[in-house]
Amino acid sequence: MKNYYIIILVLWLSIVSCSSVKIIDKPVIMTPERDQLTLEYLETRFGLIQEKPIINPKMVVVHWTAIPTLEKTLNAFNPVKLPNWRPEIANAGALNVGAQFVVDQDGKIYRLFPETYMARHVIGLNHCAIGIENVGGLEDKPLTKKQLKSNIKLIKYLKKKYTAIEYVIGHLEYQNFEDHELWLEKDETYRTQKTDPGVKFLNSIRQKTSKYNWKPVPQKNQ
Repeated sequence: MKNYYIIILVLWLSIVSCSSVKIIDKPVIMTPERDQLTLEYLETRFGLIQEKPIINPKMVVVHWTAIPTLEKTLNAFNPVKLPNWRPEIANAGALNVGAQFVVDQDGKIYRLFPETYMARHVIGLNHCAIGIENVGGLEDKPLTKKQLKSNIKLIKYLKKKYTAIEYVIGHLEYQNFEDHELWLEKDETYRTQKTDPGVKFLNSIRQKTSKYNWKPVPQKNQ
């Protein structure tokens, strides 16, 4: 009987822990066209032919938006097709960029996509990565302590829900996976240089979630 109550307590604590993360649903435009463009992206970029545009999460990728407000961030991610002001990545597909989650400067967490719906946020790894975008990252709009706390809570929630997640990385580290089994990008010339979300912010997240024993990021050219 004692063991029974211990099991119930553990389950209850797990439920409370997950439910302690407040997530506000703020979905982008979801249309058959977005589904089709996402499926085309999966096939063209990664060679994955699927009936549904879903992923099996193996990592969380943390970003900053380099956009000063939540409203402007949502306006940027909401359209189905890539806008004209992103010519540097237009040749890699018409699907607009986005991420499953956005964290505002005040720490509020917004869910833009279903959690396992593929979003275009990181080259080579979108097929297995859940993205967290943080509003800001500009010189006059740095990421905040509230955002850091929310990222930590959100990552803990995601790890408990998707136990196959093994990596937490910053966008600045994505090219380290070029020779990794998770890397599927076919075009060897399709790369962009990234610095988000900043080394200090990323290290703080890893330190506060170290109990999950994340796999180390591969060392490039090894």
